[in-house]
Amino acid sequence: MLQVLVCGVVVFPGLFFTFRKVLPSIFKRWTDADVVLVSERLVSSIHAVMATTVGIIVVSSCKDNVIMDRHWLTTYFVIWYGVPYMSYDIFAMYLSHYYRFKVKGHKDYKHHSLRTINSFVWKEFLLVLHHIALLTILLPVTLFFRKDQGDYFIGCLFLTELSTPFVSLGKILIQLGLQDCWLHKFNGGMVLLSFFMCRIALFPYMYWAYSSHYGIPLYSVPFHLPLATNVGSVCILAPQVYWFVLLCRKGYRLYKRQRDAQNQSSPLSSPDISKAD
Repeated sequence: MLQVLVCGVVVFPGLFFTFRKVLPSIFKRWTDADVVLVSERLVSSIHAVMATTVGIIVVSSCKDNVIMDRHWLTTYFVIWYGVPYMSYDIFAMYLSHYYRFKVKGHKDYKHHSLRTINSFVWKEFLLVLHHIALLTILLPVTLFFRKDQGDYFIGCLFLTELSTPFVSLGKILIQLGLQDCWLHKFNGGMVLLSFFMCRIALFPYMYWAYSSHYGIPLYSVPFHLPLATNVGSVCILAPQVYWFVLLCRKGYRLYKRQRDAQNQSSPLSSPDISKAD
């Protein structure tokens, strides 16, 4: 088991540091902050593709009996790659935060310190809390408290990562100065669609799947589930709703800014010649 765990521990940091070495030779004008940001997003996308693929396999294999059907990837992916990735990603997010402020010349960011770590935790509190919650909730539930049931629903949770490559691509396009191209606009729509479907609508769908399996009304499902399950669902769903609202606001601001720019660049209306002498 330790040998398997090492695989995930090596893969994600290894990819991250490989990208950090390769990208500066391609984009010579990028700062350390640019390189770390893009490296982090590329690794996140790779993990998301892996998690989504595993989720599709598990969900399609366990759809006949959403409670009792099993698939070996469910537990093993969490142990091999889920836990190592979440642990690595906290570190990668800290590095991105650190170099972003270091490039800006903040005096506290000349060296790594407890002050820079504390600043990161408070500025990215929700993201850090999200990662810690997954490590402290998803892992124990997957390994110990499920009683070998519900692989289907764990597979559904893997599918929440489907939106991550689109989010990452948006940041990378901005980094490349392509925020005005059609690909960025199309990707923005895919971000909103995939985020809503796989991170918000997915939760009521899982409750519906449970109600269909037992033949009970949807509204009664929370009363059939343990309190810890409902609380865990709310804890995972709440930040997703918050982030989705932020994405919608950002998308609206971008749309409004582009519309205003088009209006300003459009030619003036022709004068009313009927009033001419």
